[in-house]
Amino acid sequence: MKPFKKINTGDNLELVLYRSDVKTPKAVVFLVHGMGEHAKRYAHVSEYFKNVNIAVVAIDLRGHGDSQGKRGHMPSYDHVMDDLQLSVSTISNSYPNLPIVLYGHSMGGNLILNYLLRYTDNIVGAIVTSPYLRLGFEPPRWKVLLAKLSANIYPALSQPTGLDQGALSRMPQVIAEYKNDTLVHDKITASFFLNIHYAGISAIAQAAEIKTPLLLMHGSLDRLTSPEGSKEFYAKAKSNVTFHLWEGLYHEIHNEPEKLAVFKKEVEWIDSIL
Repeated sequence: MKPFKKINTGDNLELVLYRSDVKTPKAVVFLVHGMGEHAKRYAHVSEYFKNVNIAVVAIDLRGHGDSQGKRGHMPSYDHVMDDLQLSVSTISNSYPNLPIVLYGHSMGGNLILNYLLRYTDNIVGAIVTSPYLRLGFEPPRWKVLLAKLSANIYPALSQPTGLDQGALSRMPQVIAEYKNDTLVHDKITASFFLNIHYAGISAIAQAAEIKTPLLLMHGSLDRLTSPEGSKEFYAKAKSNVTFHLWEGLYHEIHNEPEKLAVFKKEVEWIDSIL
């Protein structure tokens, strides 16, 4: 993926968009990464889509990758929703009359689902993988309490996420590259945690209100975000949602040994809705 555009947010941050070059794309995917990572970790996803004439535009969210902002901080959920709306508008202008498919992984999945609850213009469908609807573990109650107290006093208070890197993938190379990636960080602020945490619970409760065609997928052995949360979302959703549980896969289903089967499923689903 190559740098595409830089967009300026309402609170004067510069965010970076990347894209793949496709001569005659049949659709464009807007890809939103997970917590602590960045867009360029999805270069292989973009390359697969490129080979089937699907363009990809990916964002480094505020506080991530090459975009500006305090690492792992979100002043409010509305700030990030506005960032995504600005990105979608930029994509619409750059790819006029081309179908737009949203794609969010983990925290990005949380954002995409909540985006669909607010905006549907120009969106023909969405793919959400391993969404952060509920964590795959119960966070210590004292940490949640501390986050609530901090959010009222010092919302930008930053703490390490304590991410279990071994739970990302069954491929050692993926873990090694993640550990050595200088753009990856393990920071999260009180405001960020609470906004994402409760937005996930809210998305489950409002699942039936999403009318956009949606492909929801999760690895059955995900220890980071809860497969049960995705199952609960699907149980409440309408017939526009297709759910696939990948047996034996970890959190990053796009970085597992079965990734080509995952990509094939995604492309077949996109073709089915175009």
